[in-house]
Amino acid sequence: MKVVTGETMKQMDRRAIAEFGIPGLVLMENAGRGCADVILRAYGSSVGSRAVVVAGKGNNGGDGYVIARLLMDKGWEVRTIVLALRDDIGGDARVNLDRLDPSTVSYSPPPAGLAPFVAEIEQATIIVDALFGTGLASEVTGAHAEAIEIMNGCHRPVIAVDIPSGVDAGSGALLGMATNADFTVTFACAKLGHVLYPGAERCGELRIVDIGIPQQVADDADGYDFIDGDAARRLIRRRDRQDHKGSFGHCLVIAGSTGKTGAAAMAANSALRAGSGLITLAVPASLNAILEVKTTEVMTLPLPDEGQGFITEQAAPLIAAATKGKSSVALGPGLSWNPATAVLVRHLVSEIDQPLVVDADGLNALSEEPEVIGRKRTASLVLTPHPGEMARLAGTTVDAVESNRIGIAQEFAARCGTFLVLKGARTVVAAPDGRIAINGSGNPGMASGGMGDVLTGVIASLLGQGYPPFDACCLGVFIHGHAADLVAAEKGEIGISAVDVQERLPWAFKVLIT
Repeated sequence: MKVVTGETMKQMDRRAIAEFGIPGLVLMENAGRGCADVILRAYGSSVGSRAVVVAGKGNNGGDGYVIARLLMDKGWEVRTIVLALRDDIGGDARVNLDRLDPSTVSYSPPPAGLAPFVAEIEQATIIVDALFGTGLASEVTGAHAEAIEIMNGCHRPVIAVDIPSGVDAGSGALLGMATNADFTVTFACAKLGHVLYPGAERCGELRIVDIGIPQQVADDADGYDFIDGDAARRLIRRRDRQDHKGSFGHCLVIAGSTGKTGAAAMAANSALRAGSGLITLAVPASLNAILEVKTTEVMTLPLPDEGQGFITEQAAPLIAAATKGKSSVALGPGLSWNPATAVLVRHLVSEIDQPLVVDADGLNALSEEPEVIGRKRTASLVLTPHPGEMARLAGTTVDAVESNRIGIAQEFAARCGTFLVLKGARTVVAAPDGRIAINGSGNPGMASGGMGDVLTGVIASLLGQGYPPFDACCLGVFIHGHAADLVAAEKGEIGISAVDVQERLPWAFKVLIT
């Protein structure tokens, strides 16, 4: 699914009008009809149903006037409340306002707003939020903020036109007060504000309707990939009856230190559950016996650690030999913050010639000398930071990362020539060539230790199976979140463990391909 910004959608509208000769009135009519159809399918067309349309003075309000007219044509009682003066309405919106029966329209500009209509709103079957659309760029205040608060407080179903009022279409940020919608009906393409949090939480069920934007315009528009089940399904490679364990790669996982053997085990076992044919887990020698127990189907490679429980540059020659013949490498889970280990990590990132995934303590080591990341490599490099790790890598703050997740990820990936998986609610995948994908799976139950180790194993496994790096990252993050969604559906979101998710990985693949 393609996702665009509000500004890009505006450009698409302009191009449809200017280059393809589609009148703006036709686009507005189609938008309003699409919304009305969603409402009628969800709430029926029985006589006696009542709608209150809360409209602003722009084109979002114009869509609302079309909705009001079409619902009345189906027997609904509709009150349209315009939070502006009649003379403030112009263009196509004014044309559609003038098509309404004047007795069904009330004008209540600030400071009055919706306050005089609370009783009427509370009796409505539904509320249509046509106050602000995707062009909103400033904080909602005063009577408009109060109107949104009233809509939210009336406990009636709310249908948002294009985007809930108060949600920034380009970032998902809340511009002050924002509507809590049960449905959001948007046009042609989803917007970033529909899929990025916190705005995504305000959208309810998202419906995308065709308003007649030419396919060429949609195809040409800049946008982002949203990874949903359909997108992930298209990426999965089917297995041949003649395949064998050598067909699905040999993944080397370099991980673990005293107190963090679980991270190493989860990364390796998750690579297995994601389909690797063979996995070798390289760990400090003093911890090898523990990992032999934790990873029954995984081969282990003890690395010299002088009994200290962490690896140093002494292990470099053995690791170099171990990488030969491997199809991918995962580096970092549970390696520790030990300075000697960090030196080894930076050496390995520079020297390993296989597709490489770096996470956790591996990222912490790189943050001390980030120039290592940009060194020329013969194979792909994937970094999988959470916001704190991303802030350290980019030399910024967590707040700066969270306020511009796509921009930070895109700039870093392009500058350093790496594939970046910026974890969090709506994980962002960035490629060196500028491509961006946003993950649609996962739930709050994943906020527990070890989830990143599982993801590292999944992505490394897919790389080892021959998936292109961007596809491996996109499929990896979706499958990881999808497995967690399967666990949540069975057990609920509270108390989900990383091992729960690890064990559901095969099921996540199965659900998608059957």
